Amino acid sequence: MVFKKKNLQLSLLIGAIMVLTVVVSFLFLPGLNSSSSITRLTVHRGTGFRTILDELRHNGTIAETWPPLLTASIVPKLRNIKPGRYIIPPGMSNFGLMYYLHSRPQDEVRVTLPEGLGLSDIARILSKNLDIDSTGFMAAASDRTMLLKYGITASNAEGYLFPGTYHFAWASTPHEAAVFLVGRFHHFYTDSLKNVASKRGLKTASLLTLASIVEAETPLDAEKPVVASVYLNRLKTKMRLQADPTVQYALGGTARRLYYKDLEADSPYNTYRYNGLPPGPICNPGAASILAVLNPTECRFLYFVATGKGGHYFAESLAEHAANIKKYRKVRLNTLP
Repeated sequence: MVFKKKNLQLSLLIGAIMVLTVVVSFLFLPGLNSSSSITRLTVHRGTGFRTILDELRHNGTIAETWPPLLTASIVPKLRNIKPGRYIIPPGMSNFGLMYYLHSRPQDEVRVTLPEGLGLSDIARILSKNLDIDSTGFMAAASDRTMLLKYGITASNAEGYLFPGTYHFAWASTPHEAAVFLVGRFHHFYTDSLKNVASKRGLKTASLLTLASIVEAETPLDAEKPVVASVYLNRLKTKMRLQADPTVQYALGGTARRLYYKDLEADSPYNTYRYNGLPPGPICNPGAASILAVLNPTECRFLYFVATGKGGHYFAESLAEHAANIKKYRKVRLNTLP
């Protein structure tokens, strides 16, 4: 009787060892269910675990879905797979594959947002490079809770989306991207710069509005303090800004050559018709344009016109301005085909 009992115990032990061996092999044996080649997987936000397994089978990463499903049943936390793009090494075990997808950090994308882009242009670039759509980003940049958090009283974050080259997580949400860009502006806009703005009588919204016009007027950093001075001089003398980029913004659409009839557009952004600054920024200015407004060139210029060679002629009087216009027209005439 004792002998039979010992045999039963031994049989159970051997059986348990065999089961454990099968389970361990099932979990950790490389290549048991996986491809011998490198494969790729894209996981979008909201994708369920079973859908991910189906995609793994569809793209050839695994032969069957039930082994990793059983693996995740044994270790439930492995079902938590973050959105992202994955390059999967060959010959992984079922546990190794699930742990790799569960623990892999999100991949990052290097995105450049040039100075002077509008909200819709930024949305387009982000949607092209990240796992977000432009409509979602536009909505996030107009979210009242986010705007109030950063003291933005406008209807959206136009002007506060600080240009630059950044590394975003590919799976960033629209909200995360919008908050990050607004946060970069606030990181740049230090207390010392706020003090300079305050001394010049400029609130943040006014500063960014004027900086956005400077940004749209010239791509030359060396010219920006002079252009800023022209507009500040006009504001001081109660002249209308008469800034072409504000008319372009009022008209919408792709930038084009303006005609005299365009200057009659009835919009608060048309600085040919209305005095003072427009209601808000017309684009998202970079550091050079913001600093130009805070530290403008000391001059008495009130007018400027393109040179036709990339820069501008500046003038204090209408007579000088008229002469500069003639020089511009001469250059333009000589360059026409």
